[in-house]
Amino acid sequence: MQTVRAMIAERRCGIAGLALRAVIVAGYALLVCGCNTDMQQVAAVPDVPTDYRLRHPITISEGDHSIEIFVGSNRGELNAMQRAEVLAFAQTWRREATGGVLVDLPVGTPNARAAAEAGRGVRSLLVAGGVPPGGIVVRAYHPPDGNLATIHITYPKMVAQAGPCGLWPEDVGPSMNRDFFENQPPWNFGCASQRNLAAMVDNPADLVQPRGETPGLEMRRTMVGAAYQQGKPTQTQYPATDVPKIATVGSGQ
Repeated sequence: MQTVRAMIAERRCGIAGLALRAVIVAGYALLVCGCNTDMQQVAAVPDVPTDYRLRHPITISEGDHSIEIFVGSNRGELNAMQRAEVLAFAQTWRREATGGVLVDLPVGTPNARAAAEAGRGVRSLLVAGGVPPGGIVVRAYHPPDGNLATIHITYPKMVAQAGPCGLWPEDVGPSMNRDFFENQPPWNFGCASQRNLAAMVDNPADLVQPRGETPGLEMRRTMVGAAYQQGKPTQTQYPATDVPKIATVGSGQ
C-alpha cells in the first residue's frame, strides 16, 4: 500500500510540475507577443494622414443660397434696395443654381397681408431676372413667436466646405504620445486654411477640374501671325502722342 501511495504521489507531483511549466511558458509567450505588438504599433504607419489636405479635405455638396426680405406690417411693396437684391438673386440663380427657387411667406403674423403683397412683387422680379415661372414655388410657413417674420428666398447650389475645425484630441505640448516624439503636426493644423479656401472659392468645381478655355480673338491672332511672317514686331504699338515723355512729366505741359 505504501508503495502504491508513493507512486500516486510521484505521478501527482509530475503532473503538477508539467502544469506549472506550461503556465510559465504561456506567460513568456504572452509577454513576447505583447512586446512585438508594441513594436509594431510604434513602427506602423500613422493612423491619420499628416498632410492637412488629406486630414481636412474640402468636400463638395449641395447647399442652399438664400436671402431674407424684411417686410413691415404697413407696407406691402418692396423698396428700391430690396428690388435690387431680388434681381441680383435672380442673376446668381442663372449662373450657379441646381434647382428652382423657393419663396417662403409668413402666415398668421401681423405682417402676413403685407408679406403676401410683397411676395407677388418678388415673383415678378424673379421672372424678370430670368427665372422661369414654373421654377418658382411659393409656400407658407409659421415663424416662431417673437421672431420678425421675413420672406425667405432660397435656391440650391453646389458648395465647398471643410471642417469642422477647433478639434484638439491630443495634447500639443510635451507628452508621452507618439505624435509628440515623432514631431507630427497637431490634428487641427491646416483646418482653418482649408475652410477659408472652401468659403472663398467662387465655383467649387474649380477645386476638382480646370475650366475650359474660351475661344481666342481671331482678328488679333491673324494680325499678329501676319506681322510675324513679315518679320515685323508683334507687340502692341501705341501712338507716340499717348506715351508721356520724361521731360514733360511734372512740368505741367
